[in-house]
Amino acid sequence: MDTPDAPQDSYRVTADELRQFIERFERLEAEKKDLADQQKEVMAEAKARGYDTKVMRKVIALRKREPDDIAEEEAVLELYKDALGMR
Repeated sequence: MDTPDAPQDSYRVTADELRQFIERFERLEAEKKDLADQQKEVMAEAKARGYDTKVMRKVIALRKREPDDIAEEEAVLELYKDALGMR
């Protein structure tokens, strides 16, 4: 037979666990913001040294992709440019 305290105890455990999940998520959000700020600082430094940060971001995105995917996309791009007389 359940005592009146049993539902309260299970709720408290659930609330504690929920609080832990929320606090972990909030810490990760703070870390993510810190990392984004650091990335902005890196790009600002690169820009101050004369690098084109827009191109740098494209290179970073390309480095994440498979070489075959990049080659296929570039081939299609060249085909489209030829079709439009953009060479």
